[in-house]
Amino acid sequence: MADAAIHGRRNGDIECLRALAVIGVAFHHMQDNLFNPGLPALYQLRHYLNFWYGVDLFFAISGFVIARSLLPQMAGARDNRAKFTVIAAFWIRRCWRLLPSAWLWLGLILLLVVGFNRSGTFGGWHANLMSTLAGLFDVANFRFADAFFRYDYGTSFVYWSLSLEEQFYLLLPLLVLCLRKRIGLLMVAVFIVQLCLLRTIWLKSVRTDALALGVLLAIAATKPRYASLNPRMLLRLGWLRVALPCALLVLLGVLASGALDPWRFRISAIALVSAALVWLASYDEDYLLPNGVIKQLLVWIGARSYAIYLIHVPAYFVLFEINFRLGHVMSPWQLALLAPPLIAVTADLNYRYVEQPLRRRGRLIAENFERRRENLPPDGSRQATSS
Repeated sequence: MADAAIHGRRNGDIECLRALAVIGVAFHHMQDNLFNPGLPALYQLRHYLNFWYGVDLFFAISGFVIARSLLPQMAGARDNRAKFTVIAAFWIRRCWRLLPSAWLWLGLILLLVVGFNRSGTFGGWHANLMSTLAGLFDVANFRFADAFFRYDYGTSFVYWSLSLEEQFYLLLPLLVLCLRKRIGLLMVAVFIVQLCLLRTIWLKSVRTDALALGVLLAIAATKPRYASLNPRMLLRLGWLRVALPCALLVLLGVLASGALDPWRFRISAIALVSAALVWLASYDEDYLLPNGVIKQLLVWIGARSYAIYLIHVPAYFVLFEINFRLGHVMSPWQLALLAPPLIAVTADLNYRYVEQPLRRRGRLIAENFERRRENLPPDGSRQATSS
């Protein structure tokens, strides 16, 4: 079993899942954003197969990867002072990893609203200013719930899920500090409570089913029995082993479809299927896809999935605005062909020149912080240090 989160090595199967999640979300958002008005064929497809489940798949991945790294560090800390050091270093790394790119694209969206919005596709200035503030303060999920079908949210509506994840990153270490080994019981309770509740739009904006299941998987992965559950028999099937993850992905699409919209348990069901995919990927033994060109491409996309998630809606609006200024000379299918390379190039630039340098910077700051804290006396007082 690969402990990539602990040993610093990327898990290729997890990266593939990230890629599949962001591709699904980007495809889902094409309708009514790149194609406005939407295409009738896509409306019909959504009744049988939909792709917004990618957000919940992201949640399951995040819950697993973050907890797989954080929980052993918290458990290994010798006292509360050391635990607080681990928590602070974790927050430093998360801030430098997520916030620079998020804030950069919030600012760029505002510039596009002012200077490249003749068609009005980016929405109004006030709506985008309010959505920017919600994104900056990590409350976009609450504003999104309030705005749902009531008023224009703004271009940065995808930030609702980022806000929810960042709230999770803030609370999880504190909950682990307070509950210690009982954190697993809380995660079980979080899932069961949401399973039983009728999901209003407000409850959907704080849905943590998949995050909780990801944490439970990370806890299970520390147990000896987890290795014995490794489904190595799948490797004997060759390419046929992709049938299982493909079936799970199709099931996610069906659960997210319009046909099952009235079923009250479908979000929890999506969380369970997402967790099953993360379980397969956690072993990092090519259960999702044999190594080859397709997997390498998915790993490349997965590594840039955060940037793709931030960029894809503004990219759609830019293409729509260009087509508007040209007199709608491009068909929807031409726009659909242009969108992926535009998103890929922009996301790669963001990954290379924003995400990676600042991620390394955050890691260095966190390591220096941990070293300074280790050199302090046990009570951490300034007086003791100066003496």
